[in-house]
Amino acid sequence: MSPRAFLVPALHIAIILSATATLVAGAPSAPQSWMLAPFHRASNSPVISPKPGATFRDPVSGHLTHWEALHTFNPAAIVRNGKIDVLYRAEDNTGSMEIGMHTSRLGLAESEDGIHFTRLATPIFYPAQDAQQSREWPGGVEDPRIVESEDGAYVLTYTQWNRETYTVGVATSKDLLHWIKYGPAFASADGGKYRHLEYKSAGIVTKLVGGRLLAVKIHGKYWMYWGEIKIRLATSPDLIHWTPVEDSQGKPRVLLARRPGLFDSAFPEVGPPPVLTSNGILLLYNGKNAEHGGAPGIGPGAYSGGQALFSADDPTKLLMRTRQPYFQPKLSFEKSGQYVAGTTFTEGLAFFHGKWFLYYGAADSYVGVAVCDPPHGSL
Repeated sequence: MSPRAFLVPALHIAIILSATATLVAGAPSAPQSWMLAPFHRASNSPVISPKPGATFRDPVSGHLTHWEALHTFNPAAIVRNGKIDVLYRAEDNTGSMEIGMHTSRLGLAESEDGIHFTRLATPIFYPAQDAQQSREWPGGVEDPRIVESEDGAYVLTYTQWNRETYTVGVATSKDLLHWIKYGPAFASADGGKYRHLEYKSAGIVTKLVGGRLLAVKIHGKYWMYWGEIKIRLATSPDLIHWTPVEDSQGKPRVLLARRPGLFDSAFPEVGPPPVLTSNGILLLYNGKNAEHGGAPGIGPGAYSGGQALFSADDPTKLLMRTRQPYFQPKLSFEKSGQYVAGTTFTEGLAFFHGKWFLYYGAADSYVGVAVCDPPHGSL
């Protein structure tokens, strides 16, 4: 989630369903067979919280900064060396006291049980004096999603935010500590057609292989669902250079949009990297409730979790989409941070010790975790 989302005007209503699509009307306690649910909170308190005393010498300003003093939220997750590694967004105490006006960096936390974490003292991904500085400074690097490639490399998609414009950046690493930044995902697509497009929130399609969620090719290429306000799709030959899937007018094809009266009545936004299952491609996404005319029982502006199923044979084809959220803000720390409307903003999904661990940002201030057990956890 991002402060830019608050500035976008109401968009044209577009509810896209295939001819055979069905809508799930059941409550979160009665998940359908294609869903990954139910999720139960593994902790009633944050698993990662701000550390005002942590310091880091910023390579751009040269100043010693309290890099995770204010907020720690919106996490990615990956299983590595028998543990869960979480990359979380951390905001320092510089800038003005409003959403998006601090500098964001990514910290790394490691856990043997998925709940209790040991954190590195300094960030592992941040704005630097490199080719991406103009895109990432002073706003920072935000809202990561991470996948593993077949050769064991890690591919990171994240938001580059310079407080004027934003885009999805791509980076790779072998160890989660040393990174190569490649810049905007669509920079080279169609001869630079999308060079000035503002876009964020991108999840690469994965498949569970031997307990690891690996990026998977479908019809000889990788696929990535992306966007807030409207969710779209892109393809890539190498996980680094991406091209949007276009409609008949040559514009990025819209796959999901807002639905009045429901939990995603303001807009949907991509969540964790999607998973290819026996039923199709499962996309967990975040839905913002409208300020007016939204879903009853969910606070105006609150972010809850939804699920959508796309065809494995045609990743543009929507098969199912939930009408009720499977996960939504309930606990005090999910409603009492810098985003007071409340969020359970899902970005990290990992299969660990036979269970699904879902990591989410709570009220733009903390990291929480929920767990799904088989048989519904079996994909």
